[in-house]
Amino acid sequence: MKAIIRPSACKGTIKIPPSKSMAHRAIICASLADGKSHLSNIDYSIDIQTTIDCMRKLGAKIECFKDSLIIEGISDFTHLQDHHIECNESGSTLRFLIPIFSLTHEKILFTGKNRLLKRPQKIYEEIFTDIGAHFDQNDERIEIQGALTSGEYTLQGNVSSQFISGLLFTLPLLEKDSRIHILPPFESKSYIDLTIQMMKKFNVQIEWEDDLTLFIQGNQKYQPKDVIIEGDFSQFAFFGVLAAINSELEITGMDPASLQGDKQILDILQDFHACAEEKENSYHIKPSTLIASDIDLKNCPDLGPILCILAMFSKGMTHIKNASRLRLKESDRIEAMISECAKMGCLIEASEDEMIIHGTYHKPALPLSGWKDHRIVMACAVALSILGGEIEGCEAVSKSYPTFFEDLRSIGIEVSLHDEG
Repeated sequence: MKAIIRPSACKGTIKIPPSKSMAHRAIICASLADGKSHLSNIDYSIDIQTTIDCMRKLGAKIECFKDSLIIEGISDFTHLQDHHIECNESGSTLRFLIPIFSLTHEKILFTGKNRLLKRPQKIYEEIFTDIGAHFDQNDERIEIQGALTSGEYTLQGNVSSQFISGLLFTLPLLEKDSRIHILPPFESKSYIDLTIQMMKKFNVQIEWEDDLTLFIQGNQKYQPKDVIIEGDFSQFAFFGVLAAINSELEITGMDPASLQGDKQILDILQDFHACAEEKENSYHIKPSTLIASDIDLKNCPDLGPILCILAMFSKGMTHIKNASRLRLKESDRIEAMISECAKMGCLIEASEDEMIIHGTYHKPALPLSGWKDHRIVMACAVALSILGGEIEGCEAVSKSYPTFFEDLRSIGIEVSLHDEG
Protein backbone atom coordinates (compact mmCIF):
# COMPACT_ATOMS: atom_id res chain seq x y z
CA MET A 1 0.00 0.00 0.00
CA LYS A 2 1.23 3.50 -0.90
CA ALA A 3 0.20 6.68 0.94
CA ILE A 4 0.17 10.02 -0.85
CA ILE A 5 0.20 12.89 1.62
CA ARG A 6 -0.36 16.52 0.68
CA PRO A 7 0.87 19.45 2.78
CA SER A 8 -2.05 20.20 5.08
CA ALA A 9 -2.73 21.66 8.50
CA CYS A 10 -3.89 19.49 11.38
CA LYS A 11 -6.64 20.76 13.67
CA GLY A 12 -9.06 19.68 16.35
CA THR A 13 -8.84 16.77 18.77
CA ILE A 14 -7.33 13.29 18.49
CA LYS A 15 -7.83 10.43 20.95
CA ILE A 16 -4.73 8.24 21.27
CA PRO A 17 -5.14 4.44 21.06
CA PRO A 18 -4.63 2.27 24.15
CA SER A 19 -1.10 1.35 25.15
CA LYS A 20 0.17 -1.69 23.29
CA SER A 21 2.72 -2.29 26.05
CA MET A 22 0.05 -2.34 28.75
CA ALA A 23 -2.39 -4.39 26.68
CA HIS A 24 0.21 -7.15 26.10
CA ARG A 25 0.86 -7.28 29.83
CA ALA A 26 -2.81 -7.24 30.85
CA ILE A 27 -3.74 -10.02 28.41
CA ILE A 28 -0.92 -12.22 29.72
CA CYS A 29 -1.74 -11.59 33.39
CA ALA A 30 -5.46 -12.20 32.83
CA SER A 31 -4.69 -15.42 30.94
CA LEU A 32 -2.62 -16.67 33.88
CA ALA A 33 -5.41 -15.88 36.39
CA ASP A 34 -7.83 -18.69 37.24
CA GLY A 35 -11.16 -16.91 36.68
CA LYS A 36 -12.71 -14.20 34.49
CA SER A 37 -11.12 -10.83 33.84
CA HIS A 38 -12.58 -7.97 31.82
CA LEU A 39 -10.15 -5.77 29.88
CA SER A 40 -11.51 -2.58 28.32
CA ASN A 41 -10.09 0.02 25.91
CA ILE A 42 -8.51 -2.63 23.65
CA ASP A 43 -7.26 -1.90 20.13
CA TYR A 44 -6.78 -4.90 17.83
CA SER A 45 -3.41 -4.25 16.22
CA ILE A 46 -1.63 -7.30 14.76
CA ASP A 47 0.71 -7.43 17.76
CA ILE A 48 -2.16 -7.51 20.26
CA GLN A 49 -4.11 -10.06 18.23
CA THR A 50 -0.95 -12.17 18.16
CA THR A 51 -0.69 -12.21 21.96
CA ILE A 52 -4.40 -13.08 22.20
CA ASP A 53 -3.96 -16.00 19.79
CA CYS A 54 -0.90 -17.27 21.71
CA MET A 55 -2.62 -17.15 25.09
CA ARG A 56 -5.54 -19.10 23.62
CA LYS A 57 -3.03 -21.79 22.67
CA LEU A 58 -1.91 -21.90 26.30
CA GLY A 59 -5.51 -22.68 27.20
CA ALA A 60 -7.03 -19.31 28.07
CA LYS A 61 -10.58 -18.68 26.81
CA ILE A 62 -10.73 -15.19 25.30
CA GLU A 63 -13.84 -13.48 23.94
CA CYS A 64 -13.20 -10.41 21.77
CA PHE A 65 -15.67 -7.54 21.59
CA LYS A 66 -15.42 -4.20 19.79
CA ASP A 67 -12.96 -2.65 22.26
CA SER A 68 -12.88 -5.10 25.17
CA LEU A 69 -11.99 -8.65 26.14
CA ILE A 70 -13.36 -11.20 28.55
CA ILE A 71 -10.59 -13.62 29.51
CA GLU A 72 -11.05 -16.82 31.47
CA GLY A 73 -7.54 -17.75 32.51
CA ILE A 74 -5.89 -21.10 33.08
CA SER A 75 -5.83 -22.99 36.38
CA ASP A 76 -2.57 -24.78 35.56
CA PHE A 77 -0.29 -25.51 32.61
CA THR A 78 -1.97 -28.70 31.40
CA HIS A 79 -4.37 -27.03 28.95
CA LEU A 80 -1.98 -26.48 26.01
CA GLN A 81 -3.99 -26.34 22.76
CA ASP A 82 -1.13 -26.21 20.24
CA HIS A 83 2.64 -26.70 20.31
CA HIS A 84 3.24 -24.22 17.46
CA ILE A 85 3.21 -20.61 18.68
CA GLU A 86 3.21 -18.04 15.86
CA CYS A 87 4.48 -14.66 17.09
CA ASN A 88 4.34 -12.80 13.73
CA GLU A 89 6.59 -9.70 14.20
CA SER A 90 5.91 -9.13 17.89
CA GLY A 91 9.11 -9.14 19.92
CA SER A 92 7.10 -8.55 23.11
CA THR A 93 4.95 -11.60 22.48
CA LEU A 94 7.92 -13.87 21.77
CA ARG A 95 10.12 -12.77 24.66
CA PHE A 96 7.31 -12.54 27.20
CA LEU A 97 5.99 -16.00 26.37
CA ILE A 98 9.10 -18.18 26.04
CA PRO A 99 9.50 -18.55 29.85
CA ILE A 100 5.74 -18.88 30.41
CA PHE A 101 5.29 -21.67 27.85
CA SER A 102 8.29 -23.49 29.29
CA LEU A 103 6.09 -24.31 32.31
CA THR A 104 4.04 -26.69 30.15
CA HIS A 105 7.15 -28.98 30.05
CA GLU A 106 6.14 -29.68 26.41
CA LYS A 107 8.27 -29.19 23.30
CA ILE A 108 7.19 -25.77 21.98
CA LEU A 109 7.96 -24.31 18.56
CA PHE A 110 7.96 -20.49 18.27
CA THR A 111 7.91 -18.96 14.80
CA GLY A 112 7.78 -15.40 13.48
CA LYS A 113 7.93 -13.19 10.39
CA ASN A 114 10.38 -10.80 8.76
CA ARG A 115 13.22 -9.96 11.18
CA LEU A 116 11.70 -11.37 14.37
CA LEU A 117 13.77 -14.56 14.61
CA LYS A 118 16.90 -12.63 13.64
CA ARG A 119 16.56 -10.48 16.74
CA PRO A 120 18.87 -11.67 19.53
CA GLN A 121 17.58 -14.25 22.05
CA LYS A 122 20.95 -15.30 23.51
CA ILE A 123 19.89 -14.46 27.07
CA TYR A 124 17.19 -17.13 27.00
CA GLU A 125 19.50 -19.58 25.28
CA GLU A 126 21.99 -19.21 28.13
CA ILE A 127 19.30 -19.49 30.82
CA PHE A 128 17.81 -22.65 29.33
CA THR A 129 21.24 -24.20 28.82
CA ASP A 130 22.26 -23.43 32.41
CA ILE A 131 19.26 -25.32 33.84
CA GLY A 132 19.69 -28.26 31.44
CA ALA A 133 16.63 -27.42 29.34
CA HIS A 134 16.40 -27.48 25.54
CA PHE A 135 16.71 -24.24 23.52
CA ASP A 136 17.48 -24.27 19.81
CA GLN A 137 17.21 -21.29 17.45
CA ASN A 138 17.71 -20.56 13.79
CA ASP A 139 16.37 -17.84 11.49
CA GLU A 140 13.03 -19.66 11.12
CA ARG A 141 12.09 -20.92 14.58
CA ILE A 142 12.94 -21.33 18.26
CA GLU A 143 12.35 -24.70 19.89
CA ILE A 144 12.24 -25.13 23.66
CA GLN A 145 11.52 -27.93 26.10
CA GLY A 146 11.96 -27.88 29.85
CA ALA A 147 10.63 -25.56 32.55
CA LEU A 148 12.38 -22.60 34.11
CA THR A 149 13.35 -23.08 37.75
CA SER A 150 13.33 -20.67 40.67
CA GLY A 151 16.67 -19.26 41.79
CA GLU A 152 19.17 -16.49 41.10
CA TYR A 153 19.29 -14.93 37.62
CA THR A 154 21.84 -12.37 36.41
CA LEU A 155 21.09 -10.38 33.25
CA GLN A 156 22.83 -7.55 31.44
CA GLY A 157 20.93 -4.31 31.89
CA ASN A 158 21.69 -2.89 28.43
CA VAL A 159 19.69 -5.48 26.48
CA SER A 160 15.95 -5.58 25.88
CA SER A 161 13.87 -5.33 29.05
CA GLN A 162 11.51 -7.90 27.47
CA PHE A 163 13.75 -10.70 28.77
CA ILE A 164 13.42 -9.45 32.34
CA SER A 165 9.66 -9.05 31.95
CA GLY A 166 9.38 -12.59 30.60
CA LEU A 167 11.08 -13.90 33.74
CA LEU A 168 8.92 -11.68 35.97
CA PHE A 169 5.69 -13.09 34.55
CA THR A 170 6.91 -16.65 35.17
CA LEU A 171 9.01 -16.82 38.35
CA PRO A 172 6.20 -15.98 40.85
CA LEU A 173 4.38 -19.14 39.73
CA LEU A 174 7.26 -21.38 40.82
CA GLU A 175 7.45 -22.95 44.25
CA LYS A 176 10.49 -21.12 45.62
CA ASP A 177 11.63 -17.49 45.72
CA SER A 178 13.84 -15.99 43.02
CA ARG A 179 15.98 -12.93 42.41
CA ILE A 180 16.98 -11.14 39.23
CA HIS A 181 20.30 -9.29 39.40
CA ILE A 182 20.72 -6.64 36.70
CA LEU A 183 24.21 -5.64 35.60
CA PRO A 184 24.75 -1.93 34.85
CA PRO A 185 24.26 0.04 32.73
CA PHE A 186 20.53 -0.53 33.24
CA GLU A 187 18.40 0.69 30.31
CA SER A 188 14.61 0.61 29.78
CA LYS A 189 13.82 0.32 33.50
CA SER A 190 10.51 2.04 32.74
CA TYR A 191 9.30 -1.07 30.87
CA ILE A 192 10.11 -3.25 33.89
CA ASP A 193 8.09 -0.88 36.06
CA LEU A 194 5.15 -1.25 33.66
CA THR A 195 5.32 -5.03 34.02
CA ILE A 196 5.44 -4.80 37.81
CA GLN A 197 2.57 -2.29 37.83
CA MET A 198 0.34 -4.56 35.74
CA MET A 199 1.23 -7.69 37.73
CA LYS A 200 0.26 -5.88 40.95
CA LYS A 201 -3.18 -5.20 39.48
CA PHE A 202 -3.54 -9.01 39.30
CA ASN A 203 -2.28 -9.45 42.90
CA VAL A 204 1.24 -10.65 42.04
CA GLN A 205 3.91 -8.75 43.96
CA ILE A 206 7.44 -7.98 42.77
CA GLU A 207 9.83 -5.96 44.95
CA TRP A 208 12.94 -3.91 44.19
CA GLU A 209 15.50 -4.85 46.85
CA ASP A 210 17.81 -2.17 45.48
CA ASP A 211 18.25 -0.32 42.17
CA LEU A 212 19.57 -3.46 40.43
CA THR A 213 17.92 -6.38 42.26
CA LEU A 214 14.38 -7.72 41.92
CA PHE A 215 12.95 -10.08 44.54
CA ILE A 216 10.23 -12.47 43.33
CA GLN A 217 8.34 -14.41 45.97
CA GLY A 218 7.42 -17.91 44.82
CA ASN A 219 4.10 -19.75 45.00
CA GLN A 220 1.99 -16.72 44.02
CA LYS A 221 -1.19 -16.84 41.95
CA TYR A 222 -2.60 -14.33 39.51
CA GLN A 223 -6.11 -13.20 40.51
CA PRO A 224 -8.70 -12.17 37.86
CA LYS A 225 -9.32 -8.42 37.65
CA ASP A 226 -11.09 -5.79 35.55
CA VAL A 227 -8.59 -3.40 33.96
CA ILE A 228 -8.90 -0.34 31.71
CA ILE A 229 -5.91 0.04 29.34
CA GLU A 230 -4.41 3.54 29.40
CA GLY A 231 -3.47 5.58 26.31
CA ASP A 232 -0.17 4.88 24.51
CA PHE A 233 2.56 7.51 24.85
CA SER A 234 4.58 5.96 22.02
CA GLN A 235 1.64 6.68 19.67
CA PHE A 236 1.03 10.03 21.37
CA ALA A 237 4.55 11.00 20.25
CA PHE A 238 3.60 11.02 16.56
CA PHE A 239 0.76 13.47 17.15
CA GLY A 240 2.77 15.49 19.66
CA VAL A 241 5.50 16.04 17.07
CA LEU A 242 2.87 16.64 14.37
CA ALA A 243 1.35 19.44 16.46
CA ALA A 244 4.79 20.88 17.25
CA ILE A 245 5.78 21.19 13.57
CA ASN A 246 2.38 21.67 11.92
CA SER A 247 -0.57 23.15 13.81
CA GLU A 248 -2.07 22.92 17.27
CA LEU A 249 -3.88 19.82 18.51
CA GLU A 250 -5.77 18.65 21.57
CA ILE A 251 -4.54 15.13 22.33
CA THR A 252 -6.76 13.09 24.64
CA GLY A 253 -7.00 9.62 26.20
CA MET A 254 -3.79 9.92 28.22
CA ASP A 255 -3.01 9.29 31.89
CA PRO A 256 -0.72 12.06 33.18
CA ALA A 257 0.35 9.72 36.03
CA SER A 258 1.46 6.99 33.59
CA LEU A 259 4.71 5.11 34.22
CA GLN A 260 5.33 4.60 30.48
CA GLY A 261 8.92 5.46 29.55
CA ASP A 262 7.70 7.00 26.30
CA LYS A 263 6.00 9.70 28.39
CA GLN A 264 9.47 11.28 28.12
CA ILE A 265 8.18 12.75 24.83
CA LEU A 266 6.59 15.53 26.89
CA ASP A 267 9.94 16.57 28.38
CA ILE A 268 11.62 16.28 24.98
CA LEU A 269 9.03 18.52 23.31
CA GLN A 270 9.60 21.14 26.01
CA ASP A 271 13.38 20.81 25.64
CA PHE A 272 12.86 21.64 21.93
CA HIS A 273 10.81 24.73 22.92
CA ALA A 274 7.49 23.28 21.76
CA CYS A 275 4.40 24.49 23.64
CA ALA A 276 2.81 21.61 25.57
CA GLU A 277 0.09 22.26 28.16
CA GLU A 278 -1.20 19.48 30.40
CA LYS A 279 -4.94 19.29 31.04
CA GLU A 280 -7.10 16.61 32.67
CA ASN A 281 -6.38 13.40 30.70
CA SER A 282 -5.23 15.45 27.70
CA TYR A 283 -2.51 17.71 26.34
CA HIS A 284 -2.71 20.84 24.19
CA ILE A 285 0.32 21.15 21.91
CA LYS A 286 1.05 23.91 19.42
CA PRO A 287 3.98 24.93 17.21
CA SER A 288 6.75 27.33 18.07
CA THR A 289 10.30 27.91 16.84
CA LEU A 290 11.90 24.54 17.60
CA ILE A 291 15.50 24.53 18.87
CA ALA A 292 17.65 21.38 18.74
CA SER A 293 18.48 19.67 22.02
CA ASP A 294 20.25 16.52 23.21
CA ILE A 295 18.16 13.33 23.66
CA ASP A 296 18.84 10.17 25.66
CA LEU A 297 16.91 7.12 24.38
CA LYS A 298 17.94 4.87 27.29
CA ASN A 299 14.35 4.52 28.56
CA CYS A 300 12.40 5.32 25.38
CA PRO A 301 13.98 3.61 22.33
CA ASP A 302 10.66 3.40 20.45
CA LEU A 303 10.63 7.20 20.16
CA GLY A 304 13.75 7.14 17.96
CA PRO A 305 12.15 7.50 14.50
CA ILE A 306 9.72 10.30 15.34
CA LEU A 307 12.42 12.18 17.24
CA CYS A 308 14.50 12.19 14.06
CA ILE A 309 11.61 14.05 12.43
CA LEU A 310 11.36 16.49 15.36
CA ALA A 311 15.10 17.15 15.00
CA MET A 312 14.82 17.57 11.22
CA PHE A 313 12.38 20.48 11.72
CA SER A 314 14.44 22.11 14.50
CA LYS A 315 17.18 24.74 14.29
CA GLY A 316 20.64 23.38 14.98
CA MET A 317 22.09 19.90 15.55
CA THR A 318 20.39 17.27 17.68
CA HIS A 319 22.56 14.69 19.42
CA ILE A 320 20.79 11.39 20.25
CA LYS A 321 22.62 8.92 22.50
CA ASN A 322 21.90 5.36 23.66
CA ALA A 323 20.39 4.58 20.26
CA SER A 324 21.96 1.17 19.57
CA ARG A 325 18.77 -0.84 20.18
CA LEU A 326 17.14 0.98 17.26
CA ARG A 327 19.22 -1.33 15.05
CA LEU A 328 17.47 -4.44 16.46
CA LYS A 329 13.84 -3.54 15.81
CA GLU A 330 11.51 -4.37 12.90
CA SER A 331 14.15 -2.65 10.77
CA ASP A 332 17.54 -1.14 11.50
CA ARG A 333 15.83 2.11 12.45
CA ILE A 334 19.04 4.12 12.39
CA GLU A 335 19.79 3.12 8.79
CA ALA A 336 16.12 3.56 7.88
CA MET A 337 15.98 7.14 9.18
CA ILE A 338 19.37 8.01 7.63
CA SER A 339 17.99 6.87 4.26
CA GLU A 340 14.53 8.45 4.44
CA CYS A 341 15.61 11.73 6.04
CA ALA A 342 18.27 12.10 3.32
CA LYS A 343 15.46 12.03 0.74
CA MET A 344 13.92 14.93 2.69
CA GLY A 345 17.17 16.94 2.70
CA CYS A 346 18.28 16.09 6.23
CA LEU A 347 21.75 14.73 7.03
CA ILE A 348 22.01 12.19 9.85
CA GLU A 349 25.46 11.07 11.01
CA ALA A 350 25.52 7.89 13.06
CA SER A 351 27.76 5.53 14.97
CA GLU A 352 26.65 2.25 16.50
CA ASP A 353 25.06 4.00 19.48
CA GLU A 354 24.63 7.69 18.59
CA MET A 355 23.03 9.93 15.98
CA ILE A 356 23.65 13.55 15.04
CA ILE A 357 20.81 15.15 13.09
CA HIS A 358 21.20 18.41 11.18
CA GLY A 359 17.99 20.44 11.17
CA THR A 360 17.31 20.96 7.46
CA TYR A 361 14.60 19.68 5.11
CA HIS A 362 12.99 19.93 1.67
CA LYS A 363 10.24 18.17 -0.28
CA PRO A 364 11.39 14.66 -1.26
CA ALA A 365 11.87 14.02 -4.98
CA LEU A 366 11.58 10.24 -4.48
CA PRO A 367 8.98 8.13 -2.65
CA LEU A 368 9.88 7.30 0.94
CA SER A 369 10.18 3.66 2.00
CA GLY A 370 8.43 2.28 5.07
CA TRP A 371 11.12 -0.40 5.60
CA LYS A 372 8.35 -2.86 6.65
CA ASP A 373 8.37 -0.97 9.96
CA HIS A 374 5.30 0.67 11.48
CA ARG A 375 7.23 3.40 13.32
CA ILE A 376 9.22 4.38 10.22
CA VAL A 377 5.99 4.75 8.23
CA MET A 378 4.29 6.86 10.90
CA ALA A 379 7.33 9.09 11.42
CA CYS A 380 7.62 9.73 7.68
CA ALA A 381 3.89 10.50 7.44
CA VAL A 382 4.26 13.22 10.07
CA ALA A 383 7.08 14.82 8.05
CA LEU A 384 5.10 14.66 4.81
CA SER A 385 2.19 16.55 6.40
CA ILE A 386 4.51 19.56 5.97
CA LEU A 387 6.54 18.57 2.88
CA GLY A 388 4.14 16.43 0.86
CA GLY A 389 5.12 13.19 -0.86
CA GLU A 390 4.63 9.43 -0.98
CA ILE A 391 5.38 6.52 1.36
CA GLU A 392 5.60 2.98 0.06
CA GLY A 393 4.85 -0.02 2.28
CA CYS A 394 2.52 1.93 4.53
CA GLU A 395 0.48 -1.21 5.40
CA ALA A 396 3.12 -1.80 8.10
CA VAL A 397 1.12 0.46 10.46
CA SER A 398 -1.30 -2.43 11.04
CA LYS A 399 1.30 -3.95 13.37
CA SER A 400 0.55 -1.42 16.11
CA TYR A 401 -1.89 1.23 14.85
CA PRO A 402 -4.24 0.02 12.09
CA THR A 403 -6.30 3.25 12.03
CA PHE A 404 -3.31 5.61 11.88
CA PHE A 405 -4.04 7.08 8.44
CA GLU A 406 -7.76 7.24 9.19
CA ASP A 407 -6.93 9.22 12.35
CA LEU A 408 -4.62 11.54 10.39
CA ARG A 409 -7.50 12.29 8.01
CA SER A 410 -9.83 12.96 10.95
CA ILE A 411 -7.65 15.91 12.03
CA GLY A 412 -7.30 17.43 8.58
CA ILE A 413 -4.21 15.79 7.05
CA GLU A 414 -4.84 15.00 3.36
CA VAL A 415 -3.98 11.33 2.84
CA SER A 416 -4.92 9.01 -0.01
CA LEU A 417 -4.07 5.31 0.04
CA HIS A 418 -3.37 3.26 -3.10
CA ASP A 419 -2.43 -0.33 -3.83
CA GLU A 420 1.16 -0.54 -5.01
CA GLY A 421 2.07 -2.14 -8.32
